[in-house]
Amino acid sequence: MNIALLSHDSKRELMVQFCIAYKGILAKHSICATNTTGRLVMEATGLPVTLYLSCAQGGNQQIQAKIAYDELDMVIFMADPLLNDAERIKEVSDIRRECDKYTIPFASNIATAELLIMGLDRGDLAWREVLRMRG
Repeated sequence: MNIALLSHDSKRELMVQFCIAYKGILAKHSICATNTTGRLVMEATGLPVTLYLSCAQGGNQQIQAKIAYDELDMVIFMADPLLNDAERIKEVSDIRRECDKYTIPFASNIATAELLIMGLDRGDLAWREVLRMRG
């Protein structure tokens, strides 16, 4: 399955720790990420990560395009709920909306991310493959 990883600056360390903890599961799948988050994950875990532009340069739009073309099966965006920056808040909202529109599982916090990753490991997301075969 194809998994996208994104994080706000203040949540990057949490994303890295998450990826270290679930490296065994993530290693079985294809991972893409925005630039800084992806580089940090690669350095900490050794996992291969396809890097897109940084958020400021359009990485979020690249992830949204992958969602629209049904090229992602899960999106994990470690979002900072305490941000007051309207643009940063909009980033999460835009990606969540695309995931909702195209039925892509989406997590914006560590608890939901863990549920999704454990479900992925159990095979709970196999329905994504079925949808892709029908399409």
